[in-house]
Amino acid sequence: MKVVEIQSYGAPDMLVPGTRPDPVAGVGELLIRVLASGVNRPDVLQRMGNYPVPPGASDIPGLEVAGVVVSGDAQAMQAAGLAVGDRVCALVAGGGYAELCVAPVAQCLPVPKGLSDIEAASLPETFFTVWSNVFDRGHLQAGETLLIQGGSSGIGVTAIQMAKAAGARVIVTAGSDDKCQACLALGADHAINYKTQDFVAEAKRLTDGQGVNVILDMVAGSYVAREVEALAEDGRLVIIAVQGGLQSEFNAGLVLRRRLQITGSTLRPRPVAFKGAIAQALRRHVWPWMESGRIKPVIHSVFPAQAPAQSHPSGAAAAHALMESNQHVGKIVLTWEAA
Repeated sequence: MKVVEIQSYGAPDMLVPGTRPDPVAGVGELLIRVLASGVNRPDVLQRMGNYPVPPGASDIPGLEVAGVVVSGDAQAMQAAGLAVGDRVCALVAGGGYAELCVAPVAQCLPVPKGLSDIEAASLPETFFTVWSNVFDRGHLQAGETLLIQGGSSGIGVTAIQMAKAAGARVIVTAGSDDKCQACLALGADHAINYKTQDFVAEAKRLTDGQGVNVILDMVAGSYVAREVEALAEDGRLVIIAVQGGLQSEFNAGLVLRRRLQITGSTLRPRPVAFKGAIAQALRRHVWPWMESGRIKPVIHSVFPAQAPAQSHPSGAAAAHALMESNQHVGKIVLTWEAA
């Protein structure tokens, strides 16, 4: 099969076309003929050597795919209501930048009615992540206020729509007025340009001084101290990335007095059963929102996976360069065939 692999750790140009033996599905797994692969920030970190591959996972980057079921564990597939020939999207621990990809049956979902393969490939990583962190860990409830750091990212555009569908109020931060407008167009109630406004002061102003109930943070570092100040009583801060640094200092007295919770998670190394439970929650709660049009995938750019793009040796390299530029709003997707 054709793949995109990491030649050596470094710049986007280290993503190069290659070939690998076709994978074979094992017990509890199925094999997908990949038509589209989602691109995510962890792929960039892996390419740079900053995100080790979990034991047993493929070293080929890529954490989400969409395509057609080719073969697999018949019993597990039957139990999940899937069959050869079905269109599915899947969360995987690696191996997504390839024409064929093995996925645990439990981490596969039918493509929502009306969606293309490109749209379906943009779903798993962000939707699994947002459900697990905003709803399972952050316990966001209808009527509460969610603050999303980086509202125009793939995670951000997903979190905006899911939180609004669940009846929450949404405030986002973004790095330009154009990105703020894009977030408002997706349903955010308020957007803060963090380069020209103090998000703590704005969050307090927008909540009549009370603060927000849940914060979804992809920055960490110095942001944590400011986020603690922005939380309401019994507020929850959920950290899912550390783009701003690993070390944080904050006012622990505020945590005590306001009964705050600070938590976080990484999804990739979690066991199949854990991810399978998220998949079932998405199928019950979120897929109906998707099929009714209340939530729509937001695709910024699509690249052919192996074909050269501009000055880069592969479309994947160009996709990574775009992601690192932070100029996108929504998801970046690679295609393998007409999708």
